Amino acid sequence: MTTTRPTPARPAERPAPARRSRRRQARTFGFHLAAGGLAVLWLLPILLVLTTSVRSFSDIASNGLGALPGSFDLGSFGEAWGVGGGGHAMLNSVVVTIPTVFLSLLLAAAAAFALSRYRIPFRRTIILVMLSGNLLPPQILLVPVSKLAELLGIYDTLTALVIVQVGFGLGFYTFVLQGFMRSIPDELQQAALIDGAGTVQIFWRIILPMTRPALAALGALAFTWTFNDLLWSITVLRTETVMPVTPALLGLQGQYVSNWNVIAAGSVIAAVPTVLVFLRFQKHFISGLAIGAIK
Repeated sequence: MTTTRPTPARPAERPAPARRSRRRQARTFGFHLAAGGLAVLWLLPILLVLTTSVRSFSDIASNGLGALPGSFDLGSFGEAWGVGGGGHAMLNSVVVTIPTVFLSLLLAAAAAFALSRYRIPFRRTIILVMLSGNLLPPQILLVPVSKLAELLGIYDTLTALVIVQVGFGLGFYTFVLQGFMRSIPDELQQAALIDGAGTVQIFWRIILPMTRPALAALGALAFTWTFNDLLWSITVLRTETVMPVTPALLGLQGQYVSNWNVIAAGSVIAAVPTVLVFLRFQKHFISGLAIGAIK
C-alpha cells in the first residue's frame, strides 16, 4: 500500500524587485504631485499680488485683474509709499515694533528667570494665570483696553499701543522661556554663586546668553505679530497720522478703491520687513524650535 504525502504549501511569492521599485516610484510621484499642487495653491495669491503691483492701471482696467500682465510699471510703489502714506505708516510700525519686542523679551526673560530658578510660592499658578491672558479671545478685551487707555490719558498714542502689545504677549513669552531656563543645569548657577556672582550677574552673564536660541525664535515671532497687528491698533488709535502700516493699508483700500495696483504695491511694501526679519533669523528660529521640542 502506497501513501501520498501532502504537498507543502508554497510560500507566497514576494513581489519582484522591479515591481517594488515601480510602486515606490508611483508613491513618490504622487507625493510630489500633491505637494506641488498645494505649493502652487499657497503661492498663487502671493504671485497675483506681485504681478498686480507692477501692472499699470490702464492694463488692469482694460484686461481685468486676473489677466496676464501686459505692462510693467513701478509707479504704484511710489504712489503707495508717498501719496498713500505708506512711508509714514512704516515709520510708525518701526517705532512701535522695536520697543515692543525689546521690552517684551526683557521682561519675560526676567520673569522666567525668577519663576524657573527660585522657589517662589504658587509659581505654577502664576505661570498659568499669565498664560491664561493669551487664551482669552482678544475681542472680549477690546472695550476694557480702550477705556483703560482713555483713563490713563494715553489713548491715540503709540505709547498706548506699545504697552498693550507688551502686556498681551508677556504671558506666552514667559511661559516659553521659563520652560527653556528650567532645562539649564543648576550646577552652573551654583558654581557662579561660589565664585561670588550675584543674582543680576547670573541672569545677565550666564542664563540669558544660554537662552539665546529661544530668544531669537520668540523675537522673530514677536516682530511678526506686532508688525502685522491690526486689532490692537484700531482699538487704541484713532488718528490717521499715528496708524501703523497694517491699518494704514486698510485705509489705502478705501482711498484707492479701484486702483488695485496701488493697493497691491502697498501690500508688498508692508510685507517686506517681516520677510527680511524671518530670512535673517531663520536659522535661529528653526534651531530654537528644535531645542524647545527636544527639551
